[in-house]
Amino acid sequence: MNHTVQTFFTPASTNRPPNYEMLKEEHEVAALGAPHNPAPLTSTVIHIRSEASVPDHDVWSLFNTLFMNSCFLGFIVFAYFMKSRDRKMVGDLTRAQAYASTAKCLNIWALILGIILTILLIIIPILILQAYQ
Repeated sequence: MNHTVQTFFTPASTNRPPNYEMLKEEHEVAALGAPHNPAPLTSTVIHIRSEASVPDHDVWSLFNTLFMNSCFLGFIVFAYFMKSRDRKMVGDLTRAQAYASTAKCLNIWALILGIILTILLIIIPILILQAYQ
């Protein structure tokens, strides 16, 4: 900012009180400066992505780890969920999205295998009992 020395008071020889409103406007113009470029002003819009754009499937991963842990797939799902959450906390959204996508696929497979194994554990004993009757 330029600091220039300006006289804000009228000389003492004029015997008139200074016009303070006029001096205030002159000070603002001097401080801000006159526009140098007569071109129209343009605006810039910056879009900031929110942190919630990366789902980490936490409840689903915990459910699969506790109840649908066939072939220890639930533990692997939970590990990818934790990696996704860690990357999201650090700010690496690209890697967090990759880990979240892997966790989602593994969650789907763990759920499907868990449901199939649960159905088989119900059907096989029934079939065995019917075979012995």
